[in-house]
Amino acid sequence: MNLSELCIRRPVMTVLLSASAVVAGIIAYGGLSIAALPSYDSPTISVTAALPGASPETMASSVATPLERQFSMISGLSVISSTSTLGNTAITLEFDQDRDIDSASIDVQAALLRAERSLPMEMTIPPSYRKVNPADSPIVFLALTSPSMSLSELNSFAEDLIAPTLSTLTGVAQVQINGQKKYAVRVRVNPEALAVRNLTLDDIAAALSTANANSPIGTLEGPRQTLTIQANRQLSDAAAFAKLIVATSPSGNPVRLSEVAQVEDSIQSLKTASWVNGERAITLSVQRQPGANTVSTVDAVKAAIPGLVAQMPSSVQLRLTSDRSVSIRDSIHDVQVTLGITIILVLLVIFLFLRKASATLIPALSLPISLLGTVALMRVLGYSLDNISLLAITLAVGLVVDDAIVMLENIVRHIERGMPPLQAALQGSKEVSFTIISISLSLVAVFIPIFFMPGVIGLLFHEFAAVVGIAVLMSAVVSLTLVPVMTSRYLAPQETESFSLKWTEWFERGFAHLLAAYERVLDRALIHHRLVLGIAFGTFIATGILFMVLPKGFFPNEDIGQALITVDAVEDISFPAMTELLQRTDAVIRTNPSVDTLIVYASESNSARLFMTLKPRSERPPMDKIMEDLRRDVRTIPGVNVFINPIQNLRLGGRTSKSRYQYVMRSVRAEELRSAADGLMARMRKDAIFRDVTSDSQLKGLQARLTIDRDKVNLLGVQMGDIRSALYSAFGERQVSTIYTSSDSYQVILQVAAEHQYDERAFNKIYLRSRNDALVPLSSVATVEREVGPIAINHAGQLEAVTISFNLAPGAALGDASVHLDQFKQELNLPASILTSYAGDAAAFQSSQASQVILIVAALLVIYVLLGVLYESYIHPLTILSGLPSAAVGALAMLWLFNLELSIIAMIGILMLIGIVKKNAIMMIDFALDAQRNEAMAPREAIRTACLLRFRPIMMTTLAALMGALPIALGLGAGAELRQPLGLAVVGGLLFSQVITLFITPVIYLYLDRYSGSGPLKLEHD
Repeated sequence: MNLSELCIRRPVMTVLLSASAVVAGIIAYGGLSIAALPSYDSPTISVTAALPGASPETMASSVATPLERQFSMISGLSVISSTSTLGNTAITLEFDQDRDIDSASIDVQAALLRAERSLPMEMTIPPSYRKVNPADSPIVFLALTSPSMSLSELNSFAEDLIAPTLSTLTGVAQVQINGQKKYAVRVRVNPEALAVRNLTLDDIAAALSTANANSPIGTLEGPRQTLTIQANRQLSDAAAFAKLIVATSPSGNPVRLSEVAQVEDSIQSLKTASWVNGERAITLSVQRQPGANTVSTVDAVKAAIPGLVAQMPSSVQLRLTSDRSVSIRDSIHDVQVTLGITIILVLLVIFLFLRKASATLIPALSLPISLLGTVALMRVLGYSLDNISLLAITLAVGLVVDDAIVMLENIVRHIERGMPPLQAALQGSKEVSFTIISISLSLVAVFIPIFFMPGVIGLLFHEFAAVVGIAVLMSAVVSLTLVPVMTSRYLAPQETESFSLKWTEWFERGFAHLLAAYERVLDRALIHHRLVLGIAFGTFIATGILFMVLPKGFFPNEDIGQALITVDAVEDISFPAMTELLQRTDAVIRTNPSVDTLIVYASESNSARLFMTLKPRSERPPMDKIMEDLRRDVRTIPGVNVFINPIQNLRLGGRTSKSRYQYVMRSVRAEELRSAADGLMARMRKDAIFRDVTSDSQLKGLQARLTIDRDKVNLLGVQMGDIRSALYSAFGERQVSTIYTSSDSYQVILQVAAEHQYDERAFNKIYLRSRNDALVPLSSVATVEREVGPIAINHAGQLEAVTISFNLAPGAALGDASVHLDQFKQELNLPASILTSYAGDAAAFQSSQASQVILIVAALLVIYVLLGVLYESYIHPLTILSGLPSAAVGALAMLWLFNLELSIIAMIGILMLIGIVKKNAIMMIDFALDAQRNEAMAPREAIRTACLLRFRPIMMTTLAALMGALPIALGLGAGAELRQPLGLAVVGGLLFSQVITLFITPVIYLYLDRYSGSGPLKLEHD
């Protein structure tokens, strides 16, 4: 007794188990999380360190290098990169995919502790780390504004209330406050007033530090009481500090701080600012942890906002200005609509072929059971509802009915010959059970190599392969169990459905004509078999040619309605000049009618970041056109270079760049490296295929280099350390004290007054104290000259590095760009000391190019082995696979026709075609082999009969699969850019292969049958 017979004889069991799968799927659906893509993030940790006033060279040598040396000893660390700028170092650590981020963070913490002794003493705040990828775009932007409160007061709400609350939410990695305006007391010293009173900057620093100490004092312990000792509380504002006595004059008069300095209630970061649509604001950007679900995290942030608003004055407005989850929700909604349309089209195809509502209902039932059963297992496996899994479910709609159609069509064929329904179900299910198992297992086998794909690409498509495989296996189970049960009991007699038969009569007549035409052409094909073989061989050659000619790409650019804009100015620009340029750029960009929100963030560097959110897709042109328009508009702004990079759901690597793709050059020889990078960029900018070519190399900042005469310093009794300390106190915004409150702490910052730090003449007013207590002017022991120097130093793998980033022109492919880069390298004849590699998306593309061919070959080998085992033949698996080149030709030709590149998503479509197309051959050959082995038919008669009998189910299943892919191929709705290449590949492959394989397969079968053997051995008693 086979499975189908068991279920036919026990219908209650079959129905209850099927209903259980439906209920489980409905329950599981509500618990599935929503995401843009399956979880693919590599464990990434960001380390930051600050030493205000330190040059990029100092930060690179004394901060970045010691830290990198310790980090390099951590196991599982795949990429280490750093950027050192004025006063800051940012290090990004990317770990192997299988490394747990929590255990990695423990190793990072230990490395930071080991490196602590090697770091500069002036670093008052130790380096910190966060489990965040700095290259990821924020998932949420919040804007804090008020018509009556100062930015400093708003900053307090942001730092003390909003950021701590949001940081505790699940999935949030960090909350950055942009345009930070934290309160600080700023002491602006007049160096001339100090010199008159025989004081130095270090005297003021020491006086401020000791006068505002907050050290413990102790307690008084009596026989019966304990008293806690309290002294004067800390100074809390500028007015209190201004009255502070910092020294005593020779005549005995006190010298108050206000006499030698301007003391003001100020802010900690003077050189930061942010705007939202031209309005000054404090903005907060929320970044998710690697692997966290974007939609769930955004929902948690939204849920926290009302509670935050309730704790602030009514004049404070907290607005959500940018939300990454909107595009994800829209995309998922549109995929669900596409899924609904697909189901309707597939059911229509079944109805037209079967012509009876009751017959249509039976395979239609396999859809919810198979799909909801798949959803239930998705929940068990921890998958999400995302573009990839829903794409798999949508395509599976056209596949899960295939098995039911094959089963139903065979049973109906027996019923139409006069056999009772129960007997027809038993006989028909027995005949095609092996065929269904063969079709399903071979289709699932196609995706087995995907589970062995390494890296991020493998992670992305594991879920796709699993969902399609589960759906196909579920449909096979339903076809072998429920479909025979339903057919044996509930298939309505033909006379009761006269209306549907009459309505579809036109289709039946057309199909009869088509079958007759196929029979005639098939006979001719069998006669002119050499010509058919030539056509088969031609499809093989055409596949190779199209594969070579078609441009290769990575992932299609998605239009999620957001872009990151980087504005670069000259490297020696001041902060006020930079803010003026930013405001002009902001005004130009916001004149574009498609722009909804523009957030501008300026810091003390010559590079600023803007986050742009566009209006809904229905109210604007495509992203590519908007980008080209904006590039044209911003070229009119003198003094800036603007780089526009559309934000993508798929963002690989940890390097922050101004464009999407990255090319890294490393060397121990800095001059050679910089020269080679400049030469390469010059060639790239002349090539029309590249856009937004830039690099992270910033070497043209102005520096004032002090040359200190060590002999004079020793003769005058001045210490070298005192010189550096005096310079830091004057020009480094030195923190000399801390004000502690119940809710936060605030800095007391020392520097010379603004009018005394315009240019090199400021050094003439700096005095040092010698061993004999005399004041020595700095100008007497040092000379100064201007020179050009770096404002950022970058490392990759502990070597100095330059990362070139670029976008592609509309219609250009990353594969073509890679070829051009290789040509440029050969033209430049780069020395062996310069190491080059791709990073981020470009690196993933390069690794995928080698794996794509391996993936296809592995899929073919797996199918060959499986079919050989099923049919006990070395030859007939080749017959079944012979139609695949025609499917590849159709897929590649369709991509070429629509001017699309052969991306990874399109390659997955071609892989899926392998599974779909070979089922036609299986249905033919399975019948032909059975007829030859069990009914002693001649090979020609057997294959001809198989082709004609299986023509209807072949056409039904192919059209069902076609309808499953057609809505995807049309490219409608949000996120369609990601799905369309796969849909077009499947549609093109099905259309072309359907015409070709119906004739190629029988001809090749006859050619190879003589070598196929006789199948499984039969014993005497059999």
